[in-house]
Order: sequence, then structure tokens, then C-alpha cells
Amino acid sequence: MISFGKHMKTTLLALALLGACADPPPKYPEAAEKVTVGDTTLGARDIIEIRVYRQEDVSGVFEVSPECTISYPLIGAVEVCGRTPPEVERTIRERLADGYVKDPQVSVLVKEYKSKTVSVFGQVKKPGTLPYAGGMTVVEAISQAGGFTEMARKNAVTVTRVTKGKKTNYTIPVESIGEGKADNFIVRPGDVVHVPRRMF
Repeated sequence: MISFGKHMKTTLLALALLGACADPPPKYPEAAEKVTVGDTTLGARDIIEIRVYRQEDVSGVFEVSPECTISYPLIGAVEVCGRTPPEVERTIRERLADGYVKDPQVSVLVKEYKSKTVSVFGQVKKPGTLPYAGGMTVVEAISQAGGFTEMARKNAVTVTRVTKGKKTNYTIPVESIGEGKADNFIVRPGDVVHVPRRMF
């Protein structure tokens, strides 16, 4: 009985030590639900594609200038910064319809948000700032940063987001997402992703 008791104590101690080394259950808040990007406004250096139905001469890819405009055929400079793609569509449609194209059907697609970025730091192979892309997930952001290092604590990744001056930290179980055990988390422009280091 004494030998059995010592064995039980040893087993319990070993389990306690293992528990101390393991990652705690990830905190996955309600904000980690699937969300849409709140800020789709355009900025300097963004790349957009403008298509006008059956009007190839005024269709193409444009980069927003540092002055926040694009130089568009027939109608000249168009103010872009701080406006959403549908708002730019409406402006171009109205100006083209004013004596240039009859009933123009305009679409504006964002090819690259160079004015918006996501930062990834900590235990990733290529930490730094990435250009934001619509619908980017935390898994994609980490992948673009080279993926995890061997010392990454994969189920304790934090995403820091500032909304209207208020900072919020979310704990994201990225390893569980990769295993299909949790929903992915969609990042937003300006988010900072940090991958912590394992203690052991």
C-alpha cells in the first residue's frame, strides 16, 4: 500500500508538471466570429480595376496617386481617398454619362489595398508588415509572414485591434483553426498579430 501510494503521488506530480507545460485552453471570444471588413475605403497607392461594360478604352487598372486621385480617361482626375468602391463607381458613372458614354455600366474592384496593412510579429519566420487584402484571415496573414517558428505557441496568438480609439485584444487558437476545430478569424486593416513564444 505504501508503494502504491508513492506511485500515485509520482503520477499526480508528473501530470501536474505536464499540465503546467501545456497551453491553456484558448480564449476564443465572440468577436472571433466570421465578420466582414468594416473599412473598405480607398487610400493612396491602392490598386483598383475599373471596368465599363463594352467600353474597353475607359477600362483598366489604376493606382491611386499620393494626391489621392486617379487620372481617368475622358473625365480626368477623380478623387478616390476616403471613398468606397461603390462611391467611386457612382462618380465615374455620372461623369461618363455627362456627354461621353450613354448609360455606362461601371464596376470598381480593389486589386490591392496598399494603403492598408496588417502587422505580424513574434514567433513567425518573416515578421513585419503585410499589405492587406479583402477577406484576409489570421491563418493567411501568418502564412504570408513565413509561418510559425518551432517555438511558436500556436493556440495563443493575439490580434490587437483599435476601433474608434479603443484597443481590444483577441486570443486566437490558430492551431485549432488549422485542424478544423475552430472557425477562422478575419483580420482587418491595422490589426497587429502577435505569435508568443512557448515557455518550454
